[in-house]
Amino acid sequence: MNNEPSTYTIDWQKLAREYNKKLHKRLAREPSKDYQYQKLGIPRFPSNLELRDYQQEAVVNWLKNKGRGTLKMATGSGKTIIGLAIATELYQKITLQVLLIICPYRHLVLQWERHCRDFNLNPICAMTSINDWQKILSNQLYNIASGKQKFLTIIATNSTFISDGFRTQLKFFPAKTLIIGDEAHNLGSTRLEASLPRNIGLRLALSATPQRYYDDLGTDALFDYFGEIITPEFTLADAIKKGALVPYLYYPVFVELTESESFLYAKLTKRIGWILSNNPNLEHSDTLTSLLTKRSRLIGSAANKLEALKDIMKNRLETNHTLFYCGDGNIENYHSRYRRQIEAVTRILGQELGYRVNTYTSDNTLEEREQLREQFENKELQGLVAIRCLDEGVDIPTIKTAVILASSTNPRQFIQRRGRILRPHPGKNHATLFDMIVIPPNLDRETWEIEKKLLQKELNRFIEFAELADNALGAKQKLLELEARFS
Repeated sequence: MNNEPSTYTIDWQKLAREYNKKLHKRLAREPSKDYQYQKLGIPRFPSNLELRDYQQEAVVNWLKNKGRGTLKMATGSGKTIIGLAIATELYQKITLQVLLIICPYRHLVLQWERHCRDFNLNPICAMTSINDWQKILSNQLYNIASGKQKFLTIIATNSTFISDGFRTQLKFFPAKTLIIGDEAHNLGSTRLEASLPRNIGLRLALSATPQRYYDDLGTDALFDYFGEIITPEFTLADAIKKGALVPYLYYPVFVELTESESFLYAKLTKRIGWILSNNPNLEHSDTLTSLLTKRSRLIGSAANKLEALKDIMKNRLETNHTLFYCGDGNIENYHSRYRRQIEAVTRILGQELGYRVNTYTSDNTLEEREQLREQFENKELQGLVAIRCLDEGVDIPTIKTAVILASSTNPRQFIQRRGRILRPHPGKNHATLFDMIVIPPNLDRETWEIEKKLLQKELNRFIEFAELADNALGAKQKLLELEARFS
């Protein structure tokens, strides 16, 4: 843990003991007679909210950890609520003055804003032109310092947070500021980590996957700033058992490469194998990353996935609330106007099958995304076709079915996506996931030895997910048969 001195003294063990005795249920149902809580902007626990036991435990353990720590919890487990509950408790006990929330995307800023308003907060959203927020932030920080204002909440995107306009304000943040890093694994990058303010002592990181992929130094820097992972870690199995996520059915769909795709796959795999065999302890290099990325795109955009998609959907044309995850690659020998996988998928679903869909990508404005979300929820659209922008933080709990045509080897993406699909919603008793898995082509013996190691890592993830499914026996058996075939 980072041992930077605090500018104030707090009896953290006392705070933890007092909080542990408190019944939020009773507290929430007793409206405060204090006028300050009737004003917008002062933290107040929502009257219609009751923390789950693991959320309560997380608050207690963060307090015991002296106001620092990282929450590693499954997507959909309510990390946002825990963060706001901590801020509310700190306001009541130590008169916390500022809540600073950092998250990677603008749509997450808007989601945090909605949750903040449930806690009676009136946040400044810093995600667009500096003219929209800098003067307001400066004035409110002055009001905090002069005692004219009791509490300030600001939510910023990562890019705004590291901008010069925002950084010039950080020195004016008071000691009693809580910084919350959402999807905090992003904050381990060199530039973002270097920008984290050392004058702010109260720190909370939120992520289902705090460890950075192929970046031990970034992971260490993240934990050094925010603090180590605190209990309880809340897994996917825990979330389903506690009702934080819904149960699911899992159907692996095997897809073979075409002849030309197989040739290119073998060529790339041979080069990957050559690098790894000459550097057995190598985990990362620019050349290796480039080759793995090319191969991942080849797998992600395999042409036969389009036929598999038709097979899946031909008996599901009356369904709604379906999400289609695509890769960013091109389909081999496909219609020149619809060569990108997302375009080809949208064309097949919309024009050929008559399934009402639209694309949901980073090209859409925030207003367009919100409109698409509403159309999806009220069934004007039966499905959304996305690439990556639904991987982190987006809350569309009405999703009942997902068809994954492409995914990276990064375990974070795998974890984020499955959590996204399993969020609970009224009338949603379970979710269904179709996962397209490319079967490797025949390779020469030397290349195959390397390939087996890469394939095993992938299969382990799929088997882990299959084990928690309601149809675990059938799903796992199918994967084990594939594993035996290539062992």
